Amino acid sequence: MAIPGPLRRIFDYLPPAHCSPAQLQPGVRLRVPFGQRQLIGVLLAISDNSDISLKKLRCAEALLDTQPILPEELLNLMQWASRYYQYSMGEVILGSLPSLLRQGHEAQPSSATFWQLTPAGEEYNPNTLKRAPKQVALLQILKHQPNGLDAPALNQQQTNWRASMKRLLEKGWVTQEERAFSPNAPSANATSKKDKRVLNPAQQLAVDAITATLTRYQCHLLNGITGSGKTEVYLQVIQKVLDAGQQVLVLVPEIGLTPQLIQRFRKRLNSHIALLHSALNDRQRLNNWLACSKNEAKVLIGTRSALFTPLPSLGLIILDEEHDLSFKQQDSFRYNARDLAIVRAQKAGIPIVLGSATPSLESLHNVAQQRSQMLSLPERAGEAQLPDLRLLDIRHQKLDQGLSAQLLNSVQQHLEARGQVLLFLNRRGFAPVLMCHDCGWHARCLRCDAHLTVHHGQQQLRCHHCGSQRRINPHCPDCNSESLHFMGAGTERVEEALTTRFPTVRVLRIDRDSTRRKGSLDAMLEEIQRGEPVILVGTQMLAKGHHFPNVTLVGMLDADYGLFSSDFRASERMGQLLLQVAGRAGRAERAGEVLIQTHQPDNPLLYFLLQHDYSRFSQALLKERAETELPPYSHLALLRAESPDTTAAMQFLQDAKQQAALIQSQLLAFGPLPAPMERRAGRFRAQLLFQHHQRGELQQWLAQLMPVLEKLKSARKVRWSIDVDPMEMY
Repeated sequence: MAIPGPLRRIFDYLPPAHCSPAQLQPGVRLRVPFGQRQLIGVLLAISDNSDISLKKLRCAEALLDTQPILPEELLNLMQWASRYYQYSMGEVILGSLPSLLRQGHEAQPSSATFWQLTPAGEEYNPNTLKRAPKQVALLQILKHQPNGLDAPALNQQQTNWRASMKRLLEKGWVTQEERAFSPNAPSANATSKKDKRVLNPAQQLAVDAITATLTRYQCHLLNGITGSGKTEVYLQVIQKVLDAGQQVLVLVPEIGLTPQLIQRFRKRLNSHIALLHSALNDRQRLNNWLACSKNEAKVLIGTRSALFTPLPSLGLIILDEEHDLSFKQQDSFRYNARDLAIVRAQKAGIPIVLGSATPSLESLHNVAQQRSQMLSLPERAGEAQLPDLRLLDIRHQKLDQGLSAQLLNSVQQHLEARGQVLLFLNRRGFAPVLMCHDCGWHARCLRCDAHLTVHHGQQQLRCHHCGSQRRINPHCPDCNSESLHFMGAGTERVEEALTTRFPTVRVLRIDRDSTRRKGSLDAMLEEIQRGEPVILVGTQMLAKGHHFPNVTLVGMLDADYGLFSSDFRASERMGQLLLQVAGRAGRAERAGEVLIQTHQPDNPLLYFLLQHDYSRFSQALLKERAETELPPYSHLALLRAESPDTTAAMQFLQDAKQQAALIQSQLLAFGPLPAPMERRAGRFRAQLLFQHHQRGELQQWLAQLMPVLEKLKSARKVRWSIDVDPMEMY
């Protein structure tokens, strides 16, 4: 049995009373006693023997499933992940299930209310409803849906519809009934094959190459510049997979990417589409998960954890924006969804497509090693042209809330030409620092080694690391001065400055703070698509995959942050983000312009990016990595520890380093050292980095080290974790 928790072992139980052996299949859930508690576990195997004496074995209390909820191929993938990432099977399996299944709820979909036209409603006279346009709109919507619609589907097409629906029910023109949940039905407006767009030669080559491998494993890296039509390639290949009666898994890095993608998929694919991401409630997640496992949903679009969804007839995996850091789980069970998706495709014998305009250095290295096939889309689709990129040297210039005079003049010109403007600043809040001008005091988090960020609209100081917050005091706590200054600018401050500068133009701020309310992001994206002049101010949420055809100017307010960092991946991420943001400009027939504010106009890496030459940029970085023997030319594992005081974490890591040297002499160990942010949420953090040139040997060594670490006395005083292939050194 796999039991939730960090213990790196599986547990033996006797079968529950009155349960036949035929019912006990790997992949079913059982409720079992564990100490004084009852837990939900997943059966992995049945055996006639146990290393535990019969007297000590306890009986499982109840079988929860009549059929396995996890198929054999998915259990095999989870076992592989457990071994590779050095986490217990319980953490891997139970952490991958929908919350309701982890709690022991029945693996059955809920019911939903559906509204459908009656014969009288189908024959209604529009003249009788001249003063009820919302009722007319509902009748028209339902007229095109003979099987009716549920509330989520109606919400997508009309707002505040319930009162009008009640009137239609009272008139007998609509009927209401409860039905078992089913995934989103194919759209009646799906154009599918009829609206199949004509591909350019590069797109056609990509579609043909992927289609040729639909019966076997192959990893394809679809390297297409921004606006090159990667989504169209996805859609045409997906249609071929659906025509063969198979399912497709589409992974995206952010929830924010799903609205536009889903809208386009529903318009084109005449198939059931399910969604899985953290914005859904527990019941919605379970319903969609079950629809996929029963082969009812043919296309699954989801974020990282959707990778572990049962898909009995899976024929293709697509992972969009493969370079994105969001595919790496940074807490609990730390895994990389991109890498595990490749393993799943390999085990299933199906192709996987990794799409990106700015591929990760790891993926480019895999192409060089002939582990992946490169498919290039070097031109923008249709008549669109790449935007013109220019550096703005802001040395010796006075900035207005981070905005140079040259950038503001360009904003004015593009707005007057009826274009939309996107300004990018990867720093939310009003200002990153609140400082006293008289004594030098600055607001710091009491629990973290970090400044508190000013959120002016709520008059709050917030820590973006632990979540603590407090009201802004108008007086300095050290000298009682009222001379408090906001240092630096975040998206909220830039929004305020632009609203003052351009009072007749709508300014939309898109970041994690402004999109917390459900539906707020969808509403803003819908407003952008209307095409009216608007200024968008946002963080990296705006950089990923969105199609803004009316954006003609993109401004990057601070391109220097990635040039000065202790993280060896910082330059790579800076280049990826810069080109991704730049790619939002000029995506239709209107020419685009990108202005990049920098204090480093002579930096050679920026020169490559100005030429839209990501290939030379990435090759320069790969050369640096090879010379310094950093990934992808070596392999890392990061051992982290945290404790209420500074000594316990360092002592544990020092003990771990000594044990590591006894097991593997060829292993390189760096540290232990305090984490870059040593104190976070009231706990002191330290880390020990391991490096080896052979991935397999690193894995074998880690498998030997983990049980040793669990037995260390110093391990009892700390929280510790292992991060294989770490993406962040924080």
